Amino acid sequence: MRWFLVSVLLVLGTRVLAHDDAAPSRLAGTAPLEIEKPLDEQMLDGLHRYCLRQLAESPTKRHGKWARDVASIEAHNSSVAEQRKRFQALIGAIDHRTTAAGQGRFELLASLDQSSILARRNQVVVHQVRWPVIEGVTAEGLLLVPETIRAGVIALPDADWTPELFCGLHFHEELQPSVLFAGRLAASGCLVVIPTLINRSDEYSGHPDVAYTNQPHREFLYRQAFEVGRHVIGYEVQKVLAAVDLMERYFDARNSDRTNAAIPIGVAGVGEGGLLALYASALDPRLKATLVSGYFQEREAVWQEPIYRNVWALLNEFGDAELAGLIAPRRLVIEASAAVEIAGPPAARAGRRNVAAPGRIANPSLGSVQREFARAAAIYRSLNKESEVSLVIRGEAGHGSAGSEAAIRQFATALGIEPVPAEQLKFWQLEPIAPQEPAAWLLRDRSRQKRQLDELQQHVQKLLHRSPAIRDKRWSRDALTVDPRDPARAVLRRWVREELIGCLPAPQGDFHARSRLLHDNARYSTYEILLDVVDEITASGILLVPKNLAADEKRPVVVCQHGLESRAIDTLSREPEAFKYYKAFAEELVQRGFIVYAPQNPYRGGDRFRTLQRMSNPLRRSLFSYIIAQHEQTLRWLATQPFVDADRIAFYGLSYGGKTAMRVPPLVDGYSLSICSGDFTDWARTIASNDQRFSYLFTSEYEIPEWNMAHVAGYAELAMLMAPRPFMVEAGHRDGGQPSDWVAGEFGKVRRHYDQLGIAERAELEFFDGPHTIHGQGTFAFLHKHLHWLHRNSTSK
Repeated sequence: MRWFLVSVLLVLGTRVLAHDDAAPSRLAGTAPLEIEKPLDEQMLDGLHRYCLRQLAESPTKRHGKWARDVASIEAHNSSVAEQRKRFQALIGAIDHRTTAAGQGRFELLASLDQSSILARRNQVVVHQVRWPVIEGVTAEGLLLVPETIRAGVIALPDADWTPELFCGLHFHEELQPSVLFAGRLAASGCLVVIPTLINRSDEYSGHPDVAYTNQPHREFLYRQAFEVGRHVIGYEVQKVLAAVDLMERYFDARNSDRTNAAIPIGVAGVGEGGLLALYASALDPRLKATLVSGYFQEREAVWQEPIYRNVWALLNEFGDAELAGLIAPRRLVIEASAAVEIAGPPAARAGRRNVAAPGRIANPSLGSVQREFARAAAIYRSLNKESEVSLVIRGEAGHGSAGSEAAIRQFATALGIEPVPAEQLKFWQLEPIAPQEPAAWLLRDRSRQKRQLDELQQHVQKLLHRSPAIRDKRWSRDALTVDPRDPARAVLRRWVREELIGCLPAPQGDFHARSRLLHDNARYSTYEILLDVVDEITASGILLVPKNLAADEKRPVVVCQHGLESRAIDTLSREPEAFKYYKAFAEELVQRGFIVYAPQNPYRGGDRFRTLQRMSNPLRRSLFSYIIAQHEQTLRWLATQPFVDADRIAFYGLSYGGKTAMRVPPLVDGYSLSICSGDFTDWARTIASNDQRFSYLFTSEYEIPEWNMAHVAGYAELAMLMAPRPFMVEAGHRDGGQPSDWVAGEFGKVRRHYDQLGIAERAELEFFDGPHTIHGQGTFAFLHKHLHWLHRNSTSK
């Protein structure tokens, strides 16, 4: 511990005093703190272990959340109907499809100099098509029309394969002929639709007036959509289901006299297309057969995959096996085959910001596929339909190319067709009607990709623009009163906690508090504190205790919260790098007579803390799930200290500490007031705007988007949860992350609420002509004013 103590003393510029009133080496009632490792690293280690264990246990916990009625197929479908709805909401596939209302059709895309027909071969005609999906969003791709139609198939390539490549109209030397099974299915009598998927290129990931990034298109869209409760996965599932709507209507029209059996529709996909095939079929019972290649496996390591596969709360109920259970008893073929392996996002090129999230796609291990398949097969077995689910292992260790003879034959048979023998066809050599140079094909694909990406971004941005009106419907100002025990406020707090933040089990009763003296001077003593929270989760921080405390005196506490990548000690440091942000505000406040506690929050260590968000989101948790639990435990412990007035504990945080000010005190009763510095703004727009220089869309902070926050609670609504407790905002005009007009506009909603409650004096906004830093003028006066008022108010009772 010696090296750590010496470094702290150097930072503080103080010395341990040797006099009669020297502070004890630890606080009364605490055990010695003897851990040598920095406590922020120790905290992150514990959080990682906790998250990994929770993920590993999730399949067992999921099993207990399903109450399948297997008495009959009808009973089973009814018993899982609510899960199907919840899954649909989790992937954001909730917008009304225009095709579901009987509107729209497949539109053949042609021009004066270009037919819609791209190729013919094996009695199959390949058309360029477009079809409507939701308001303002269309799908584009290819339609393969056989001479005789016996079935319909939506064929889904991996995200990096164009429809032309997937059907064999283009050639790629790395793809085996078997992968190009869309053409074979068409030649066998299937009407085949191949949608264009948003790919992993970074070409359009940015804005010409702001910056371009190395984010894959899927991530660039994901970051925007996540904030409004939508997802690139959900959008593409909607495109699949819109195609099903149109196919079904087309087949019904052809069979208007009902003299023939209904024409079946299936879905088949590889890689990212396999994901979409699984998800779409789980939602839509009209899909009679499903083929998933190169995707199906255990998903407890989804946090290591690309971030555009991150789905909030997914693993609480839905692993791949549970989704297979939503397909049951329909035919499902799982093909253990090679995935499209992705080592990470595109390397940043000159002129592009290197801000993409890490994440890789590797070939699923055969053991993982088999274990997940066994869980899926058990569900089919419970329905006496085990014969309807099968696992086809392709090549050695399940890493052969997709499209094996067994997989295609089983899928086709379920649709009532006999697949044309592969050796009779050369679908990877379709003959274009008008041969074009590769550059022309590439240009057409690029323009189509941009159109599809632009449409989805426009849809997201429109939702973002409309989101305040959606929030207003739930956050009726008339519904909340000045009573801190207002039941309506309690309902909203619980809803925000569950929907936006995520909850942990209640902190354990035993704090197992440990402490050590860091430094001591004539005015105050500084202790480092470590507390247990839940399992291996700990809370740590630095406590500053004034020396002039009278016997039995209880004083107010100000919790001083650091920002991103900082340490608790930085809030009292006078070293230049820390001081320019924090102005040693923790030390300034203790010298004013307050007790000060500076917590160590876990947003430190770059990807090491950001992966905590990735691990937590699939379990319906966020980084603030742990931060809130840490603060709750810290407040409980502070309340046990004889010199602390537990009714007067204030919070003051900068930057990420300001984010904490908006998410912790509003949801935790123990804080009597909150001050947000350097963060308060129109938060959803700041996260998801695709044309603003200060948007987090253009930064490396990929953990920042919070699921559906735009429709749950912005900063004004979170501040409403502080009421009737005092709330203040401190903002610098030259703070690059929060434009003053956005700050003022958002705070206007807060002030209106406090005005309507008749407590306008408890809500303040102070601008100052400065950068991203603690100002410490009006905020200090605010602390003195309201903590004194709280004391006077409590002692007069």
